Amino acid sequence: MTTTVKEPRMTADPTLARIGQGVELHHHQGRPDAARELFQRIWDDIGGERGDPLHVCVLAHSMADVQDDMRQELEWDLRALSAAGRVTDEQVAQAGVPLSVAGLYPSLHLNLSECYRKLGDLERAREHFQQARAGIGALADDAYGQLIKDGLERVAEHLGETVTPSGGGSGTAGNGPEEAGARS
Repeated sequence: MTTTVKEPRMTADPTLARIGQGVELHHHQGRPDAARELFQRIWDDIGGERGDPLHVCVLAHSMADVQDDMRQELEWDLRALSAAGRVTDEQVAQAGVPLSVAGLYPSLHLNLSECYRKLGDLERAREHFQQARAGIGALADDAYGQLIKDGLERVAEHLGETVTPSGGGSGTAGNGPEEAGARS
């Protein structure tokens, strides 16, 4: 399955570099099965959900994209969101990731929104869309930030929402990564 967005390439941390190789296999070489196999080996190596929360978050987020079943994709995206709640800005900086923890949430919520939309749960899809939308301020004005914003535009069309909260969408902007970051 193809989901909306992915984090930018990360290489300072050896595990994140391996995950980046899987992302390369999937997104640039069109080899999702090979990516899924690599991601599964990494998952086993890090100890699954007991692993470093940043590794779990990024790996689960990437693993979601190579699932053939939407429910499995949703499960991986939920794992990624749960792990994000245990990641600190210090961990992110030490790993050389060019984002804050808050910058992870728009993509995580955007992918969850798309999963729920495809599964027909429009209420949850809108909730996650609104959280993604509320968090876009944490993104830099760069290619990655634009990728997320473009993804928001696409999902907004499907949900009858707007990307800017004041634009008449049905949701509120108070569900951003600041609040979501406290979730697990």
